Amino acid sequence: MSKANPDEQHIKGSICMKISTRSRYATRALVTIALNSENGPVALKKIAEIDCISIMYLQKLATPLISGGILNATRGMNGGVWLAKPAGEIKLSEVVNLLEGSVAPVDCLQEHSDCQRLSYCVAREIWLELKQAMDDVLENTTIGDLVEKQRRNDTAHKDVLNKKDRNKEHS
Repeated sequence: MSKANPDEQHIKGSICMKISTRSRYATRALVTIALNSENGPVALKKIAEIDCISIMYLQKLATPLISGGILNATRGMNGGVWLAKPAGEIKLSEVVNLLEGSVAPVDCLQEHSDCQRLSYCVAREIWLELKQAMDDVLENTTIGDLVEKQRRNDTAHKDVLNKKDRNKEHS
């Protein structure tokens, strides 16, 4: 019996390839930073609390984001992090490539693949299409896009909560 790949999960008979927690948590944190940095740097502790991410893990994520030019940071009493460029200019592809490298769904799509079937494998064409679709989504989605979606979701969520509160008052 083969060992399960930690990035695959069986769901209702299908295989789910997952982006690692590094990219998922970093994306959440970048959205939180964009939403909360209007008055200056955002403390990592605040981001960790908002996004339910361990402060230690968040610090590990911040380092490559800072060195990769996505975040700026300052230390001290009013220290924290902020986006190094506008949210609309930070593509998810930058974040994922910085933290993960390639998002190729199979090894044969990696640059230095040693697969013997590379030149004639028809299945590879499908995996390449899948990779291109994933790359396209990541390349065409920015942190700014996610910030706008989050704002809409927050508004919709508040509306639902307000409606529930009004219904309780009338009960």
